[in-house]
Amino acid sequence: MPFALRILIIYPLLAILGLAAVAVAIVAIIIALAYPNLPSLDVLTDYHPKIPMRIYTADGFLMGEFGEERRAVVAIDAVPTVMKQAILAAEDDRFYQHIGIDYMGILRAASANLLRGSKTQGASTITQQVARNFFLTTEKTYTRKLYEALLSLKIESSLSKDQILELYINQIFLGQRAYGFAAAAQIYFGKPLAQISIAEAAMLAGLPKAPSAYNPIANPRRARIRQEYVLRRMRELNYINSAQYEAALKEPLIIKRELSEYAVHAEYAAEMARQIAADSFPESAYTAGIKVYTTLVKAEQEAAYQALRKGVLDYDRRNGYRGAEAYLDLKDINSDQDEAIDVLLQDISDAGDLRPALVLAADSKEIRAYIKGGENITLRGDSLKFAARMLDNQAPPNKRLRRGAIMRLLKNDKGEWQISQLPEVEAAFVALSPQDGSIRALVGGFDFNRNMFNHVTQAWRQPGSSFKPFIYSAALEKGFHPGSVVADEPLVVSAGETGSQAWEPKNYDGKYDGPMSMRTGLMKSKNMVSIRILQAIGTRYAQDYVTRFGFDADKHPPYLTMALGAGSVTAWQMAAANAVFANGGFRITPHIVKEIHDNKNKVIANSNVPKAGDESIRAIDPRNAWLMDSMLRDVTIFGTAARASVQLKRRDLAGKTGTTNDYYDAWFCGYQATVAGCAWMGYDQPKKLGSRETGGVAALPIWIAYMQTALRGVPEQIPSPPSGLTAPPGGDGRSLMYTENLPLLHSDESPAGEPGAALPEERKAPAAQAVGIVPASTADLPSSYDRH
Repeated sequence: MPFALRILIIYPLLAILGLAAVAVAIVAIIIALAYPNLPSLDVLTDYHPKIPMRIYTADGFLMGEFGEERRAVVAIDAVPTVMKQAILAAEDDRFYQHIGIDYMGILRAASANLLRGSKTQGASTITQQVARNFFLTTEKTYTRKLYEALLSLKIESSLSKDQILELYINQIFLGQRAYGFAAAAQIYFGKPLAQISIAEAAMLAGLPKAPSAYNPIANPRRARIRQEYVLRRMRELNYINSAQYEAALKEPLIIKRELSEYAVHAEYAAEMARQIAADSFPESAYTAGIKVYTTLVKAEQEAAYQALRKGVLDYDRRNGYRGAEAYLDLKDINSDQDEAIDVLLQDISDAGDLRPALVLAADSKEIRAYIKGGENITLRGDSLKFAARMLDNQAPPNKRLRRGAIMRLLKNDKGEWQISQLPEVEAAFVALSPQDGSIRALVGGFDFNRNMFNHVTQAWRQPGSSFKPFIYSAALEKGFHPGSVVADEPLVVSAGETGSQAWEPKNYDGKYDGPMSMRTGLMKSKNMVSIRILQAIGTRYAQDYVTRFGFDADKHPPYLTMALGAGSVTAWQMAAANAVFANGGFRITPHIVKEIHDNKNKVIANSNVPKAGDESIRAIDPRNAWLMDSMLRDVTIFGTAARASVQLKRRDLAGKTGTTNDYYDAWFCGYQATVAGCAWMGYDQPKKLGSRETGGVAALPIWIAYMQTALRGVPEQIPSPPSGLTAPPGGDGRSLMYTENLPLLHSDESPAGEPGAALPEERKAPAAQAVGIVPASTADLPSSYDRH
């Protein structure tokens, strides 16, 4: 070779080698200096991710979770093979071969990008993604890339491949606040990771590349394209065969669009449990994986939820259709299948099973509409009856159902769409165990997402006639008994007795039936009877007495209007108060949280409340509880709540309807020995429900519908009378009274005929003697009853 040629070849080569040596030396120096300064891997080897608080029913069903990151940590052995394969196919198919940096992958990506003239492929390994997610930012600088590579090498030298993959599977962000594949499976598909299909695994595996771009909720079309790519890679790598590949491509994916949905509808109860846990563990409530087990029972909670919604919608239907919810501009919509329709509807949310629908065309004979989500329907005939008034040309322009109108649709029992509407009225229901106060079901309103105000615990409302049992219970301690006769006659109360002005109360039906027993007065909910009883026992005494049931004295001023339920209560209080009659006289403590566990399932808090039978919580005499139970059962068999015993086909139900003045509030509160419940309906801004919307019409059906589930398989239980009760002379055999209050034949003779026995002052002059009417019969009255 000529000398000049050697110079032209060898010297440049030596120069290049020299520069390469210098570059290698510089890189070696940088690595030598940087490697010791890399962060400790303790965060990886002692992995403690932010795990949200999760709320469960007593029988283990998820009902809510709270935290910035929705995460469910899963061990690598519990990750299904198909999920691992989908991840490797999408992100790093040489994961188990490389040392943290895949040089072959880098060359392949560089070649592909060079051919396409743009950066379409990346070469980050799963290990590099772990390094970035835990220690680095996402900024695209050479310094960050160097540290990422060095960290990857350090991670690979410290952890096994399975440990690295486990960290990736649990830490990666996948959109919708989901961190990790276990959380994403639940959020997007509503199922645990172990149950996902090949098609679902491919969809999830496509998310890490760009969670917002490939989100199947926000961008279903792009998510589908990415899923098909992952499935194709799985086939190329022989993770799946041709038949599985074709089946996965054809499998329809059902994406869970309502992110608030859990295994049970219990949003109000979940929020209550969240507050309790957050108050108990303020530092770690939302990050330490606390599990809160409530006292709710899934089947009963679902029954209560459905019962309340049906009760509200039935009320709404009885009171007429109010018209279109809103209107959308359809000038740019070219057909009934136009994709832009979904864009218009995206900000209009579902309200449970009340689906929003856009009216495409409407006249008096039919409505064509598009239901959010993609279904076109036509309504005719009976389906239009409810909204017929708003299809008329004379309907108010801002309410008429016409093209562009938004209406609500609901499926009936036959699965057919019918016109409905978002209700304006609210309701509440709560049920608890009379034995220990554990809440078995709680629904604080029609729709938590529309109105988070909890009407069970936060709404102070007048109880109306549903409060009468507590006045009657007070009367039993003052010498009354169920057979005591009281006048159902008009009454005028002076200004001195009311504290303001003269008062002329009336019965709710405007009718008066003359003298009747206490039992009948309660059964028929006679206002005059209740007022006269309260007059006899004294308002101050009654005000103090009702606190035994958990009521606040200051919310029940000592006036005669207390007899008609003019004070203020919550449904929570009313359910607990009725439980006193159900359990034989004990005041239990309502509670909704049973236990709180840490992330290792260790119990760190639990409810420790006394139970019925503990004499330290006795509220009333067991005889009082039994007598009240006897009278309240008559209400559900013969009285204003008789439909309860008819529909439930049992005679061990007890309770009381309540309708307030001007029909502002409707109540039914009642119980069976194993469960007490209270239903309420009314407007947030009090206004008349309707002249026929009594407690028996509006609230009782909710209670009955719940009890159909709660009492399924529960045997009928009617308690036996406790000792210390005796039938009054000449009574009808149905009414008993406290033995010590038996009528005296002579002033110096005890009920047992023992002369000279000392009598308590109340025995000598029971309040029942002061009612002051001429009874139809004296058989049930104390012997010294004032007759005039």
